[in-house]
Amino acid sequence: MIITYTQGDSLYVNMTNLCTNKCTFCVRSHGDDIYGNLWLEQEPTRDQIYESIIEAHPEKFEEIVFCGYGEPTCRLYDMLTICKKLREKYPDIPIRLNTNGHASMIMGEDTTPLFEGLFDTISISLNAPDSETYMKLCVPKFGEDTYAGVLKFARDVARHVPNVVLTAVRGTVSEEDLARCAEVARGLGIKFRIREYI
Repeated sequence: MIITYTQGDSLYVNMTNLCTNKCTFCVRSHGDDIYGNLWLEQEPTRDQIYESIIEAHPEKFEEIVFCGYGEPTCRLYDMLTICKKLREKYPDIPIRLNTNGHASMIMGEDTTPLFEGLFDTISISLNAPDSETYMKLCVPKFGEDTYAGVLKFARDVARHVPNVVLTAVRGTVSEEDLARCAEVARGLGIKFRIREYI
């Protein structure tokens, strides 16, 4: 199983196959491998994930990124426990979360205070300028209220994490929609970044 992999100067943590979206543009929907085959044969244990990070010598990297083939917050409490241990052992290494912003919907409560002190950056995949486009593009488990839930998560978690960024992928929506995504982010007072399609 590939639990950790590298990209540039970052160490990425691939801790789950689970996801609450079925994005039409997702590489896993097309059977492609990226950075090796990231499909996990089984969900790794909390200890396996932590040990894989330690064995990769995270002190050599500029940041640790919880990302992977699935949505990390599907295993929220495992992720938070691992982050606490990493903070104790490597207090100076920045930690980032790449997420679809569904954590509070997954858990059925406001999870945003739990991220405080553990993450330096949270990058949230907005991907669309409105709910209708989001539904078509991301096919979320939580239905039509999902887009509003993502915006609420972004707004709320920005109170607890110093750097929050909303993102969209160039090539999956029009340039006009990318500009509208940027406006949505500005309306929330949150940074916006365009990601290139892989």
